[in-house]
Amino acid sequence: MDGTVLVADDDRTIRTVLTQALTRAGCKVHATSSLTTLMRWVGEGKGDVVISDVVMPDGNGLEMLPKIAEDRPGLPVIVISAQNTIMTAIQAAEAEAYDYLPKPFDLPDLMKRTARALDMKQHRVAPAPQDQDRPEDLPLVGRTAVMQSLYRVVARVMNTDLPVLIWGESGTGKSLIAKAIHDFSDRRTLPFVTATSADLQDLEGPARVLARVKGGTLLIDEIADISEDIQARIVRMMDTPGEHVPRFLATSQADLTAAMEAGNVRKDLYYRLSGATLNVPALRERVDDIPLLADHFLARLDKAGGAQWVLSEDAAEIFRKYSWPGNVRQLENAVRRLGLTSRAAEITATEVNQVLGSQPDLEPLRDGGTDTEKLGASVGRHLKRYFDLHGDLLPPEGLYGRILREVEAPLIEIALDATGGNQAKCADLLGINRNTLRKKITELDIQVTRRRKLM
Repeated sequence: MDGTVLVADDDRTIRTVLTQALTRAGCKVHATSSLTTLMRWVGEGKGDVVISDVVMPDGNGLEMLPKIAEDRPGLPVIVISAQNTIMTAIQAAEAEAYDYLPKPFDLPDLMKRTARALDMKQHRVAPAPQDQDRPEDLPLVGRTAVMQSLYRVVARVMNTDLPVLIWGESGTGKSLIAKAIHDFSDRRTLPFVTATSADLQDLEGPARVLARVKGGTLLIDEIADISEDIQARIVRMMDTPGEHVPRFLATSQADLTAAMEAGNVRKDLYYRLSGATLNVPALRERVDDIPLLADHFLARLDKAGGAQWVLSEDAAEIFRKYSWPGNVRQLENAVRRLGLTSRAAEITATEVNQVLGSQPDLEPLRDGGTDTEKLGASVGRHLKRYFDLHGDLLPPEGLYGRILREVEAPLIEIALDATGGNQAKCADLLGINRNTLRKKITELDIQVTRRRKLM
């Protein structure tokens, strides 16, 4: 690399590492912990590339970008930040940053981006919206590479008119991504409307939906689950939207490319919706974000109840190792339960195991089972799926007790129902002591209703 790089960061270690790496690569480096000094260097014409932190002792690095663009048009600025939310990525894009990386960053990756910036002769920018009336916090949190990549794509597409297809598993936050695209776009003062299959069921459905949107953003929810005739109506609606043309977004749990090839999604609809495609990663694909998300949801509980909960180190590790088949939505619900049940400010591993252990995610069989299948084979199939959900990791400890409770609870409930809530008859039916049955009913929090059982 050949050129001069200006580095602004209040962390001495980061300044030292970047100075050494860039110098070894052939660059000249000026490093400072002050935005004032950085702006003086820029004003003096120094530097071919700027690498700047956001939060500095004497100001905000993002707020300096318009001034840099005014003084030195075309000077690439790479923003690095420990504020790992979609807000930072969007603000960096709107402030005309050349690139954005979250902390902790990958040094070789930053070096490659710096090399590209040095090779760039002309930095092309898009106009930045000036409206400041925007949400300050979005529940889209993550520092992993897959999430940062998603943030950058969102920042690029938000002010275009391209249709956007957002796909990912249930609970990953597809609707939140869609809402973020709308809320940070030029259409944010217009309506954001979500349309389901039911809204488009009759012939007048599309017209009613378009009347509600009024040129804003229309999100079509779970497009792969919509019947072919309604898909045809959506195609016509996109081709003849009327006087006020909306922005079209769609979500899907299925990969629409595969769904189209399987004949479940019309090709003409697929090609109209896939102007840009966003893949929202499952939580197991961004394990390092789990503690960050848990802290985020705990902080939201703090605002509501005044308490300040934190996960202990062991509790956070259990969260990391859990499979989260319900993704971010399941994690949020688990955190809410912990906020209701935890006795102290620090949430323990035992408390986390109790919450997660009450739902070992043994999903119903969708295929492969038969009505004549033996109970042992059916349970074995469920357990195999449960272990498979964890990939190379083991489930949370205490599995034996959790599984027994999962079997015991429905067994006792069904036996009590069969005996009309008569605990003596139920104990005889199960072949256990009556005191043991009472203890199990209490432990498993089973509701007993006495009634006359007609045999």
